[in-house]
Amino acid sequence: MEAWVFDLDNTLYPAEIDLFSQIDVRISDYIAKLLDIGRDAARAKQKEFYRDYGTTLRGLMMEHRIDPDDFLAYVHDIDYSPVKPDPALGTAISRLPGRKFIFTNGDRPHAERTAAALGISDHFEDIFDIVAAGLLPKPNLETYQTFIAKTGVAPARAAMFEDLPRNLVVPHKLGMRTALIVPKETREVFREEWEMEGHDAPHVDFVTGNLAGFLEGVLGAIDA
Repeated sequence: MEAWVFDLDNTLYPAEIDLFSQIDVRISDYIAKLLDIGRDAARAKQKEFYRDYGTTLRGLMMEHRIDPDDFLAYVHDIDYSPVKPDPALGTAISRLPGRKFIFTNGDRPHAERTAAALGISDHFEDIFDIVAAGLLPKPNLETYQTFIAKTGVAPARAAMFEDLPRNLVVPHKLGMRTALIVPKETREVFREEWEMEGHDAPHVDFVTGNLAGFLEGVLGAIDA
């Protein structure tokens, strides 16, 4: 492999840290204020946008023409203290041969703060965020094509790590090896029932509940 591509939220840090849950709450608050509706209705609308458009942001842009910068700043105004340094993960990533990228539907400031808290910032060549993608999120084909065009990554010589099965469909079709990160290897980590769809489909080459351990195994195979 010449390139290693990592999703951010619930991939580079374990889902049980619940960092993304803070973002989830702030997204619901944003919708409730924007549409002047109750919290339950806002959350239902949030999940509807997420399912139909790939991100809630995309749905709000398409249907309500919101300012994406305002949205991204608001929802990522969270407490990063639950994220602790992960030396084992940092060491494993640093030893991977080739180029390393973060590829996220979040924005660069959020990715930078999260990577810094994990202690892994120095191991990545670049962050490809939702702004670099033209605000078109994964799993859209065009988003992956933009990533490839901007980075020069050859899909057939790249691996992608994600916590959502649907975000691995396109990478697999493009020729990437794919790994699904499922903490504790239980169905309960998925936030919505539909998000489980495809977790055992052919477009998922590997499934692991321990990213650092999986990468150590990859490194062992490379060394051998």
